Amino acid sequence: QVQLVESGGGLVQAGGSLRLSCAASGRLLSTYAIAWYRQAPGQQRELVAGISSGGNTNYADSVKGRFTISRDNAKNTVYLQMNSLKPEDTAVYYCKAHNIFGAYWGQGTQVTVSS
Repeated sequence: QVQLVESGGGLVQAGGSLRLSCAASGRLLSTYAIAWYRQAPGQQRELVAGISSGGNTNYADSVKGRFTISRDNAKNTVYLQMNSLKPEDTAVYYCKAHNIFGAYWGQGTQVTVSS
């Protein structure tokens, strides 16, 4: 079992930055692939960025060049650095840990970008 807790969300003006954290307990995150998803009101949850256990990364086209996903296995934490934020980035952001044995979600953190 893995427990995930997201933090770092908040209200920021367009063009600003936030860093989200996804802290895990219960199991070592190093054995999991981690992904950040987001869900805006009335929208489907969408993949924002992912990082494999080996450190390979992928990003949604809408955030390429602005967001960076990274992991600190010593702290059992994954980060999402978000720069040049836009109002359309407003959503609840969730982290997901998954491997062949299962998938776990955090409770989400709200990000609001004002214009």
